[in-house]
Amino acid sequence: MVASSSVAGFLGIATSFFPKEIVYGIGLIPKELPVLFVQITGALYFGFAILNWMAKDILIGGIYARPLCIGNFLHFLMGALALVKSAVKNPGSEYIWIAAFLYSLFALLFGRTLFFGSSKKSVTGMNKCE
Repeated sequence: MVASSSVAGFLGIATSFFPKEIVYGIGLIPKELPVLFVQITGALYFGFAILNWMAKDILIGGIYARPLCIGNFLHFLMGALALVKSAVKNPGSEYIWIAAFLYSLFALLFGRTLFFGSSKKSVTGMNKCE
């Protein structure tokens, strides 16, 4: 949870405060709509970062925090699929490959926690979402 929160927080701050620079950096003309889209995406990243940070010590047991784990799993799985597809189309872009690797890693970790539980057990036997 701390690692995913840190990555999402970094992306959220970067895309919220530097949307024009990011749009320009990926080769687009920084018009109003792409900049707005990047800025709203930054708000989503930052919201996920805060959510994950505040829930880093919450145990998964029954209905508690399972929706948080499912949300993270789906976000990282769908993002990983899109990034891997883009990385295959653009094999020379190392940034896309790095992002695809990170998203795939988080998707695997949240998937493992969601479907198989965590290796860490609490005193009550509930799983902790990592």
